[in-house]
Amino acid sequence: MPHPLQPILDLTLDGRTKGFPLDRPPLRLGDVGAQGWSLLAGDLALPVAILRQSAIQQNGAWMREFLRRTGSSICPHGKTTMAPQLFHRQLADGAWGITLATPQEVRVAYDYGVKRILLANELAEPSAIRWVRRSLDSDPRFEFTCLVDSLEGVRRLEAPGGAGRPLAVLVELGIPGGRAGVRSVAEGLAVARAVKASPGLVLQGVECYEGIIISQDPQADERNIVAWLDALGELARDCAAEDLFQTGEVLLSAGGSAYFDLVSRCLGSVDLGRPTRVLLRSGCYLSHDAGHYRHLVGLLEARLPEAWRPPSHLAPALEVWGQVLSRPEPGLAFLNLGKRDVAHDLGLPRPAHWFRRDHHAAPAPAPDSWRLSTLYDQHAKLEVPAETDLEIGDLVGCTISHPCTTFDKWPVVFMVDDQYRVVEAVKTFF
Repeated sequence: MPHPLQPILDLTLDGRTKGFPLDRPPLRLGDVGAQGWSLLAGDLALPVAILRQSAIQQNGAWMREFLRRTGSSICPHGKTTMAPQLFHRQLADGAWGITLATPQEVRVAYDYGVKRILLANELAEPSAIRWVRRSLDSDPRFEFTCLVDSLEGVRRLEAPGGAGRPLAVLVELGIPGGRAGVRSVAEGLAVARAVKASPGLVLQGVECYEGIIISQDPQADERNIVAWLDALGELARDCAAEDLFQTGEVLLSAGGSAYFDLVSRCLGSVDLGRPTRVLLRSGCYLSHDAGHYRHLVGLLEARLPEAWRPPSHLAPALEVWGQVLSRPEPGLAFLNLGKRDVAHDLGLPRPAHWFRRDHHAAPAPAPDSWRLSTLYDQHAKLEVPAETDLEIGDLVGCTISHPCTTFDKWPVVFMVDDQYRVVEAVKTFF
């Protein structure tokens, strides 16, 4: 049987793909890593997005150790990268399954061999429900779970059903003014009872997404998140007391990339008198960043008890490299990367590396005085001291803030080693 990723490896890339060298003939994606290409030697078209292989490996090891120490599991959110090659890397690292946000994302993961999927969203579209049910009935290896937060949601999940395998659901608990989810434990219990009464559904657990709580007051955020998680534990205990759970193992899940230590602590203490699994859903840990999540994970690491603290740290793996196109006046340089290439919703990229061919043996750290101040569609305004030795043609590598809205700008990301030699091409499906 062919590997589920084989169709991706057999895709043909050419100069119409961002980052692929314009002067090279078409090439199978799976053969890219054997070409001996180097970012620093000029073998890739700029701008280009790269993943540092050593950082990806370090981040995977960090999460494995965190899970070992806390006793939690992870179902990482695939919407961050939408890269099945990375999904399989995470599964090989021990992930319980893969989380997705939309039915289309579920279809991508399933078609490329992911057999345990959590849709961290309500499912209401009849055609999507029909596809899920048909897939469950035709593929006994497929395990699918989605969220529900209303009696109407239960009714919709029932409607296209039949005599096939039941659909597993988690009751979602929200907060007033927040995103989806029932607004009280009592409402959640009513939905759980409706699920139990449905012949086409089974209640697998309870869930929330605590990541929407981010303010300028970390202590208040922590208190509010703990209160939310405590309420989720109360909902789980009430469901267990009425024997509403219908699976051998109950899932207790919460989904962000910033507070998964609190999730492990609060949900790990919930005793239902039956097997439970605390399921984290962080998606950003694998690539991490040098902005928004670096700050939040720094707070997370400061909260960790010593017994839970892995020996290493998460490292930014995703970088976008551009080239200096213009030095129109002292103190200004313009790079050939912009809003079409990098995230800018949670902070601008940061110049991290500088490289001049025939001058540097390896990238030099970008001085702290360098700053990207403005992004245009295809240009970045780089402010530097007036005396800076920066020439047209020099390369500048930027770290980013918020990987989710950087990955979605790249159909292919190139994995590189520590010398920036290309070892793999990674396809995304946005």
